[in-house]
Amino acid sequence: MHRKLIRPLFPWLILLPLLILLLYSLTASLRAPISPSPRTKKISASPTCDLFKGQWNRDPNRRPIYDETCPFHRNAWNCLRNQRDNMGSINSWKWVPQTCDLPQIDPFRFLDLMRNRNIGFVGDSLNENFVTSFLCILRVADLGAKKWKRKGAWKGAYFPNFNVTVAYHRAVLLAKYKWQPKYSASGDQSQLEGVYRVDVDIPADDWANITNFYDVLVFNTGHWWGYDKFPKETPLVFYRAGRPILPALEMLDGLKLVLKHMVSHIQKEIPSKTIKFWRLQSPRHFYGGEWNQNGSCLFNEPLQESQLDIWFDPSNNGVNREARTINRLINEAVRDTDIEVLDLTHMSEFRADAHPAIWLGRKDAVAVWGQDCMHWCLPGVPDTWVDILSELISHHSKMG
Repeated sequence: MHRKLIRPLFPWLILLPLLILLLYSLTASLRAPISPSPRTKKISASPTCDLFKGQWNRDPNRRPIYDETCPFHRNAWNCLRNQRDNMGSINSWKWVPQTCDLPQIDPFRFLDLMRNRNIGFVGDSLNENFVTSFLCILRVADLGAKKWKRKGAWKGAYFPNFNVTVAYHRAVLLAKYKWQPKYSASGDQSQLEGVYRVDVDIPADDWANITNFYDVLVFNTGHWWGYDKFPKETPLVFYRAGRPILPALEMLDGLKLVLKHMVSHIQKEIPSKTIKFWRLQSPRHFYGGEWNQNGSCLFNEPLQESQLDIWFDPSNNGVNREARTINRLINEAVRDTDIEVLDLTHMSEFRADAHPAIWLGRKDAVAVWGQDCMHWCLPGVPDTWVDILSELISHHSKMG
């Protein structure tokens, strides 16, 4: 009788130790740390992972997250709707940092991370170009997004499913400026029709009162600091403490003062818990002349690295020389502050192929304004800016 009982139990006596060993090995493997393979290095905003140094690689499987139907588009940048040539190629290039991988933003995950928080952009139309890309990407995760224009915002959106606001405040010089007719200062400026008064120590009204609203802020200025915007017939004249600065400053000296005072204002008035970025210049790609001198950017491929200095080194005195000069001034101004530099210049210098050029959505646009070799097609290069910014914000949020 005893042997008859053992016989049916015998297979279980063998299987049971094997099952215990299997379960133990599975548990141990789950507890063990997993090392990422070389092809899937984890992203980090640490010194070992510089998102701004790398190269553009063609990726035929890469697709934009949004299309021409996004309600936040600006007409002249909606290159899909304007049927710009080569859009498939423009969006097939992927930015690959040297030491890590840059994943495409997951708008659902990002909005969930930012739940109950707000992101603001302050600056000129290149920051508007940036935020337009951001809004169109995030809308994929919340189709109920509503246009939002409060607190002086030029444009923006509220994402109700996550209670997140992303908005842009237009302040092209950052400092307050206004037209002052019949300028009557002494010297050779006495005959001027008028000047643009810039108060270097007063922020523009458009962003002066947002200090406690945003959890992330991205600043820029630069594209308006040129004689094409403010010719010597109607120049910028700089004031401090309500009085004109004498002797009168040249434009770049005025920019230095504005940067100094605006950075000081940011440091004093914006809470330290706010994540602050300063975006460096977005390079222009005018070839053969300025925007009003038949400058063109009808390119089908990105530039080669060996071409970049020819295009952008200030010593060559080329059409697009100002970006690196202004970057140097910005880097000096934000040094030793908690403002993080968002250095998108180098990666964008390659992309001469990705501007709206002649595809501006209006038949007379080129005749009136010239080709647009300054702003970017959407979808396009600013989508990669969004990938980088979202990684840095995510890193700060996890650290905080």
